[in-house]
Amino acid sequence: MAKAASSAPNHQGMLGAALVSHLPGARRSPLALEQAPNGLFLLWLAYMGLLAFGALLLWRAGAWHRLVAADPTGLTVVIVLLFIGCSVWAGRRAWALGLQRQRLDRWLDTRRLAANSDAEDWSAEYLRGCAQPGADQNTWMQILGERAHGPHEMAWWLNGIQLKLGLLGKVIGFSILALQLGQMDSFDASQSAQLLKNLTGGLGIALLTTVTGLTGNILLGLQLMRLDRFADALVADTLATTPPATQALAGAPHGDRPPGP
Repeated sequence: MAKAASSAPNHQGMLGAALVSHLPGARRSPLALEQAPNGLFLLWLAYMGLLAFGALLLWRAGAWHRLVAADPTGLTVVIVLLFIGCSVWAGRRAWALGLQRQRLDRWLDTRRLAANSDAEDWSAEYLRGCAQPGADQNTWMQILGERAHGPHEMAWWLNGIQLKLGLLGKVIGFSILALQLGQMDSFDASQSAQLLKNLTGGLGIALLTTVTGLTGNILLGLQLMRLDRFADALVADTLATTPPATQALAGAPHGDRPPGP
């Protein structure tokens, strides 16, 4: 829990995460649809379906072909593949968080742990650990937070890599543009067409890679933001189910007796 909280400022420091966090509804608690069985995964499927429809329209318009042809560095292809891979991981993560939510809701309905619950049941692991004699609730809270938020850190880092690859393409594009200008000894009107073609090539690389990196950063940031909010709600609801006796025991100085004279 503490580790996840300490990594939040790093997330907010990235441009894409900062933009996403200010979008309407990005920081709200899970929606009613997300709290339904597999609701978060179904919402991810709808989001990916919308993106796939947009990608199909771009393909039919020939935008993908022109995008690849205009970028000889291949950075735009790398950014797109990175976005697809991270989005697939986000879908798997949404499914896993949805399963954990179902297990927690089942415990809230019955108020008893399932006999066959294992380490994959984060809430059961937390409640069973806190119920042990002399258990330190803060340690189990950190374990629960790591289960819920730990894998998201690498996804946020890869999300920032998309933006950095876009900026790298921008630097490469302007470097090509500068080299072309440096090779000009004199301006010949008969060679103006070829000169403009060479100059716009470097400028095209700079703009296309930057736009692709920013777009992928924002679209993936939306998915990761909802995963974080869903995980926050899962951890909060799990902590709220801790029995009062366990909470009093966890507040003892050494975990062996309640505080008092």
